[in-house]
Amino acid sequence: MHTRTLGQGLEVSAIGLGAMGMSMSYGPDPGDRDDMIGVPRHAVEEAGVTFIDTAEVYGPYDNEELVGEALEPIRDRVVIATKFGWQIEDGQMVGTNSRPEQIRRVAEESLRRLRTDVIDLFYQHRVDPDVPIEEVAGAVGELVQAGKVRHFGLSEAGAQTIRRAHAVHPVTALHSEYSLWTRDPEPEVLPTCAELGIGLVPFSPLGKGFRTGTLDSTAGFATGDIRATIPRFEADNIAANEAIVAHVRELAAAKDCTPGQIALAWLLAQQPWIVPIPGTRRRERVDENAAATTVALSSVEVADLDGLASRIGVRGDRYNEAGMARVGL
Repeated sequence: MHTRTLGQGLEVSAIGLGAMGMSMSYGPDPGDRDDMIGVPRHAVEEAGVTFIDTAEVYGPYDNEELVGEALEPIRDRVVIATKFGWQIEDGQMVGTNSRPEQIRRVAEESLRRLRTDVIDLFYQHRVDPDVPIEEVAGAVGELVQAGKVRHFGLSEAGAQTIRRAHAVHPVTALHSEYSLWTRDPEPEVLPTCAELGIGLVPFSPLGKGFRTGTLDSTAGFATGDIRATIPRFEADNIAANEAIVAHVRELAAAKDCTPGQIALAWLLAQQPWIVPIPGTRRRERVDENAAATTVALSSVEVADLDGLASRIGVRGDRYNEAGMARVGL
């Protein structure tokens, strides 16, 4: 596994691991906790992954505890990213909360759950319309000065918010959805990151499983699976979007790799400061995703994939109406 550098010189593996699904969002509880603890440990020790992503709201809280337990014995070998920014009551998100006192409180609790004395990368999970981003950046900057946080990040923020935050405290990375079928960052956010020297960390780089080519569009989703709430995964839309998967599957067959590896290789080819964080509950998927770094795409293949979404079209939004209202602020 080779490395890449995000903003502020933060070096991480070219492919990271998103831990959210080990605790929530993709159907029934994954089951055996020891097995889930083994997944991030395997990612670091066997696949060369050095970048693990979690958040207080995943669970909530359970995911940070799982990641903390998994990585405690190998803490010096890994960069841990977590997030603040939600008001959580009775185990549910009830809105955003990025007031400075809340940021400080969440940092202390995340440090405890992660079993560490410093958070490597601390993202604001969603922009809080009630708290100026300058106050948020200032609060995280104070945590950096105190040695409790190393780097500041934003998630799903718009270009102007990124600029305002960066003017107060350097932004190391933007955590936003970006994939072959989610191209939202391209018009404004990617150029802003390039200009300011900020890395991009795409979550859902495999389209929440759709880009792997293994999702059965006729099977529906289990109770608790977040995809059941997403317009893009409604039956009519997912059937229409299969055309994109078919194109990627054909290229994968020609290159003797998997569709998911093509999707990750395309992201890696976009910019040297892009580091995807595909999520999984399975060791074999960790290995498959890590091996995407060995898939070489020609300039012709990259250009063909660049235009795939616009040629074929993508049906359905990537979030429901409430979710879409919280991105790009």
